[in-house]
Amino acid sequence: MPFVRIDAHGGRTGTGRLDALGRAVHDALVETLGIPSDDRFQVLTAHDPAGGTLRYDDYLGVHRDEGIVFVAITMRAGRTTRQKEALYGRIARLAEEYAGTDPRNVFVTLTENTSADWSLGNGLAQYVGSGSC
Repeated sequence: MPFVRIDAHGGRTGTGRLDALGRAVHDALVETLGIPSDDRFQVLTAHDPAGGTLRYDDYLGVHRDEGIVFVAITMRAGRTTRQKEALYGRIARLAEEYAGTDPRNVFVTLTENTSADWSLGNGLAQYVGSGSC
C-alpha cells in the first residue's frame, strides 16, 4: 500500500505531465516491488513555475532544472536495498518515457512505516495482523 505524492511544475501541459508521472511511478512500483495493480493512491500537485514554489540545487553534482519532479513514497517497511534501487531506476526511466522528464530531474524519497500506521478507510487498521502489501 504505497502512498505517493508527486510535485512538479505545471503549466499548459501540467495535468497531462502529472498524469504521466503518476502512471510512471505506479507502473514502477508494480514492476519492481510487486504492488497490486489496483493499489494506487496518489496526490499529484502542479506548481506554477513563475511562482518559484519548488526549490532545488545541484547537490551531489546532479544538475537539476525547471523539469524537476519530487516523488515522495510512503509504504510499509520490508523491501531490500536492491529492490529500492531497482524502483528508483525504473521510476526515472518511465518518467522519461511517459512524461519526457530527464532522469536527472527525478528526485525520489521513500519513507517506511509499520502495518499499524495505516487506515485504508472505515476507521480501521486493516493491515494489523495482515500479511498484505
